[in-house]
Amino acid sequence: MNNNKITALVITLNEEKNIRELMQNLNFADEIIVVDSFSTDKTIEILKEFKHVKVYQHAFKDFSTQRNIAINYATNNWILFIDADERISENLKNEIVQTLKSNQTKRGYFLKRKFYYFNQAVHFSGLQSDKNLRLFKKQNAYYQGIVHEKLNFNDNVGVLKNYLIHYSYAHHQHFKDKVFYYNRLKAVEKINKGVKPNHFMAVLHPFYTFLNRYFFRLGFLDGKKGFIICKIYAQGIKERYTEMFKLCK
Repeated sequence: MNNNKITALVITLNEEKNIRELMQNLNFADEIIVVDSFSTDKTIEILKEFKHVKVYQHAFKDFSTQRNIAINYATNNWILFIDADERISENLKNEIVQTLKSNQTKRGYFLKRKFYYFNQAVHFSGLQSDKNLRLFKKQNAYYQGIVHEKLNFNDNVGVLKNYLIHYSYAHHQHFKDKVFYYNRLKAVEKINKGVKPNHFMAVLHPFYTFLNRYFFRLGFLDGKKGFIICKIYAQGIKERYTEMFKLCK
């Protein structure tokens, strides 16, 4: 494997609204691989326009499994994982390329994310410190966990300066559906680990989540969108406990 070449990895399901722009955005990568969960929209049709992109289809089991399948397909030393609703700015592209050209010994790099809600930047609401380990060496790297999956290491890593742009919240219902979906998966993960829900925490945890994001993490400075974001994150926690109670029956 080439020491400095980058394989960009994407996992998809029904991403026709994002996939063309994302493929164009990844024009600096040496290899692009998409692992699709049998999309029923035009995702695959659009991907066929990009002859250099390698596309594989696998039934979805969980996020870690799907990401690990993608890693196994990569032929380069460096992996860049990106979601379909994310974009890499020109400054970040240049920083990635220059970083990997330098004589560095890091195993990976965290990418800071700038969130957008209805195409408006979110500066606070608990999202201001968000970063993910998305650029890393392939060797011995794998994901673990059902939801909010993480790599098996976080040592000897750096943080890049420029931001990854995250257009996660296209509209209110999309945002709410996404938060609820992840929290239902989190409920399954917790039950599998033997965690039992209790009614006291089912009330306190959502309340604390809103309080923390809106006041202590300065969500009120994001205006109306900050209130909506903090409220939905709190509702998502409530949904998690509802799902945990169902699973315990």
